[in-house]
Order: sequence, then structure tokens, then C-alpha cells
Amino acid sequence: MATEKILVIGSSGQIGSELVEELRARFGDDNVIASDIKTPECAVHKGPFEALDVLYTARVLETIKKHDVKQIYLLAALLSATAEQKIKLAWHLNMDGLINLLEICREHKIRLFWPSSIAVFGPNTPRQNTPQYTVMDPTTIYGISKLAGERWCEYYHQKFGVDVRSLRYPGLIGYKSEPGGGTTDYAVHIFHEARKHGSYECFLAADTMLPMMYMPDAIKATIDIMDADASKVKIRSSYNVAAMSFTPQQLADEIKKHIPNFRITYKPDIRQEYAASWPESMDDSYARKDWGWAHRYDLAAMTKDMLQNIHVESPVAH
Repeated sequence: MATEKILVIGSSGQIGSELVEELRARFGDDNVIASDIKTPECAVHKGPFEALDVLYTARVLETIKKHDVKQIYLLAALLSATAEQKIKLAWHLNMDGLINLLEICREHKIRLFWPSSIAVFGPNTPRQNTPQYTVMDPTTIYGISKLAGERWCEYYHQKFGVDVRSLRYPGLIGYKSEPGGGTTDYAVHIFHEARKHGSYECFLAADTMLPMMYMPDAIKATIDIMDADASKVKIRSSYNVAAMSFTPQQLADEIKKHIPNFRITYKPDIRQEYAASWPESMDDSYARKDWGWAHRYDLAAMTKDMLQNIHVESPVAH
């Protein structure tokens, strides 16, 4: 396993940058090829790097052959907020990028990881302990593309035997990349603001419960499912994975244990509507039973680690 060459497409993003770092720590710098549509400035990419557009199939195939790639992590995508502004582009990138890679993996017997999201669920999905198999009626183009992608993944596995693996990520929290404007990103921004100003205005209501995961657990889950024996990966659409669920108020209360004078106020915006259609908690028993998924961080442990690693001089997105 350690000698197989791994290609990470979309390596400069929130997940990609940390995934490359961990993969290189485990398997060696030279065995992990980072790639993105533009050359990164971040220092994490000290090993091999290829400028790559996932929609340019010939260039992707050239890179795979050049490095004799046996595993691919496909992380390139247009995410929720941007996708709503650029519907056709989002569908083109998210769908054609995936189908291009599924075809390549079919022809060259390559293992593929592709991320799904809780955005595949919708207003008619049970919100508490959301089952692995349930109603999926997404209301965003991002969620629609992820749901379609899950079906493509399962189809290519059943029809052609492609070894494709996937996780439905909950909200992800980390300190190594800047917070954006996504619905779950409040749980990143709040730490920066707590350190910088001692206060935070939240764009979700105080009691908005959402499933979340600390980035080290997300990276662990991603590598764990790719390293699992193929016989243990029984779901080829995408697995529910979970770690914790909390509200903005619960997170603020936890932060106050470390910063007693921290204050939070609330001014819900359009993202409140998105959150209202998403799960509050996830049933990930299939992932735990099939390939041994287990999270390490709960709310208290995550909060303590975030505050230890975020400093006043950290960049803050406004």
C-alpha cells in the first residue's frame, strides 16, 4: 500500500491541503502527487505537484501514466454557495469531472475516492439520526450534483467493478484554512472572532443543530475507507459518517469555558434556510460496522484544540 502512487485532485482546498499533508506523512512525499487547477502558494506542497484541470481528460490521463498512479482522491468541485451563483458551471465541473475520472479508473483499474455531503438530504429527510438509506431531496445545485454523483459511483461499481469509495461529509471544522461563507463555516469563523474580538455575530439561529466533524477526524475517515479491504466497503454510493452535533449556543458555551468573556449574538440570513433542510444528527452505523470507522474528537476536545491553534494574527474571512 505504501508504495502505490496517489494523486490528489483539488489539493489546494480545505480538505485537500490537509489530506496531502497526512498522506505524505504516512506514505512519503514522492508517493503523493498533489494537483490543482492553479499552482498553490502554500508550503504544504513540497512534494510532486501537477497543474491539472479535471475537465481536461487528456492531461489527467497523462499525469496518471507519468506517475503510475494507483489511487485518486477527487476533491475538485464547485461548493454550495458558489454553485448557486453558477448553476451550469457547477453541474459541468461536479458531474463531468466525476464521470471523466470514473471512466479513467474503469479503464486503468485505479481506486477512486469521491466526497459526497449532507447536502444530498433535503426537507423531507428525517432530521434526527438521519438513516443511511432514506429520502434524499436536495434543494441546492450542489446537493443535486452530489446525489447524482452517488448514483454514478454505485453504477460504475456495479456495472464495471470500479473500486470507488465515498463519504457524506458533515460540516468540517479546521484551523489550517480560512473560514468561508458556507452554512457550517460559522463553526470555524467563531473561533477566529473569539480570539480576535471576544465576540461573534452568528448567521444561524442559536438552536440550529447540525452534524459536524473536526478536520483530523475527516482526514482519518477519508484515508481509512481508502485503506480498507475492498470486501469491507459494502456501500458504493456514499457512507454516512458522523462525529458530533451541536448548536451555535452550545459551541459558544464551550468556548466560554476557555474565554469567559466571550459574547455571541445572532442575525440569521439565507443560510438559516439551508440549515433547516439538513440533518441534525447522522446514523453512521454502517461505516462503523463495515470498515471500523470511529471518531476521536467530541465538542469539548475539538474546542480546546481549535483555541490552542488559532491565534490573534490568524487570517479571518469577513
